[in-house]
Amino acid sequence: MPITVPLLTAAARRHIAAMSRAIAPAAKRLDGQFRSLLRVGRYDAAQIRALLAITPAAAARLRPIARFLEQVQYNGRRLARMNVPPGEVDQVLAGFGPLLDAVLGDRFQPAREQLHLATILTLNDAFYQVREGESQAFFGLYRAEVEAADLDDLLRRFVRILTHTFHARAGRLLLLDRAPAGKLARPLYIERGRPEECLVADPALRGRYASYWSYPLRSQALLQFAFPVRYPWLPRELALLVALGQRCFEAVERARMQGEIRRLEARSRHAEEEERRRIGRELHDEAGQCLLTLRLQLEMIERDAPVSLRPRLAEARSTAERTVVELRRIVTALSPGVLDRLGLAPALRHLAARFRQMHPAQLRLRISAISQPLSRQTQEVIYRVAQESLQNIAKHSQATHVNLSLRAADNSIRLSVVDNGAGFCAETAKGKPASFGLAGMRERAALLGGKLAIRSAPGKGVTVILELPPNAALVTNNVEDSRTPN
Repeated sequence: MPITVPLLTAAARRHIAAMSRAIAPAAKRLDGQFRSLLRVGRYDAAQIRALLAITPAAAARLRPIARFLEQVQYNGRRLARMNVPPGEVDQVLAGFGPLLDAVLGDRFQPAREQLHLATILTLNDAFYQVREGESQAFFGLYRAEVEAADLDDLLRRFVRILTHTFHARAGRLLLLDRAPAGKLARPLYIERGRPEECLVADPALRGRYASYWSYPLRSQALLQFAFPVRYPWLPRELALLVALGQRCFEAVERARMQGEIRRLEARSRHAEEEERRRIGRELHDEAGQCLLTLRLQLEMIERDAPVSLRPRLAEARSTAERTVVELRRIVTALSPGVLDRLGLAPALRHLAARFRQMHPAQLRLRISAISQPLSRQTQEVIYRVAQESLQNIAKHSQATHVNLSLRAADNSIRLSVVDNGAGFCAETAKGKPASFGLAGMRERAALLGGKLAIRSAPGKGVTVILELPPNAALVTNNVEDSRTPN
């Protein structure tokens, strides 16, 4: 926010106005003399224009003083972007003093001091505005990387932050299939009507703006910005663009690698489920049938055997029956056939019924109607989380009451499993091998774009909440690379 008139008292403004009227007739000559001094100091044309705009001669031409201080603010920001620090500007303005002595002599000394002080304070404020803006840009990119849901969301956030940072009217970030070539392989300033305008990637931008910046992110992407006026970048802006571009490149590369990891994890989970189904089918069709045949044969032998052998044969038959039951439990855990045959709700009811048989806790099951069909992957993840939660309760919780509910809520599918058992420290459990089941549940949820929350404390029971988008599906293919976030 600009520093304006409150820097000066009403009396000071009157004295400065009087001094400005005394300077005005000589302002043009003072500008010429000062320009000569600046050229000796090897300042370039853009720096000289900015320095000429903040002298007492400029204040004499631009009245009232509030307008002059606004001009100082603007040119102070430009000087900061041209890497001219406030201390150096102060020294340069001190060189204007002898030129002004020739015009004013000993007059208006208090007014000169007050105008100089107001100018330096405004310049310092402008300088730190620029530095703060740069810091905010880096912080914004870091926050975007942390909060972005996926690569597309990350790119949109980056474009928005960078467009705001450079005060552009529009911005584009184009992901490339191959490295940019020719003029696009290096930073490029483009003006409307020039042949290079054809290098603006988005045809909708061409001809609409006065100038453009183009910056390659190595071989990965192309950043382009559009400005309503002719605006060549200043040295610090180019340095900032290079630094921010490097940050963007690293973030995009990390996002791509994370996307590839998620894709491989999805394939691994898919292969795991297929292998579970295959093993389950083989156990059911081969081992299960053999055990049933063995049981039948033992029963037939028991009927024809001598009385002395019948108790031992009955015990063997009972062992075979228990093995069949246990094998069915293992097959169900490996691949819930009821989920394939009947769907999610019956599978959860079957899971709850088996829990009630094995555990004395009272289980309350609530399944609300879900209007839209769920993908197979969504149903599998919901079932697996419910299964893992109930197994943990049976093994560890000593709970007496368990609530399991499934419902649609706020464009998501929500599963919750709550018990009143012994509980545990959720943060401590994350790093223990015994928490592998919890980590697996989180991974399954993340692969479908969902989230899993586990709340617990010693003696307070456990709450497991799974939320999934209704149309979620595992990503098993590469994402398309060529796209242009606006």
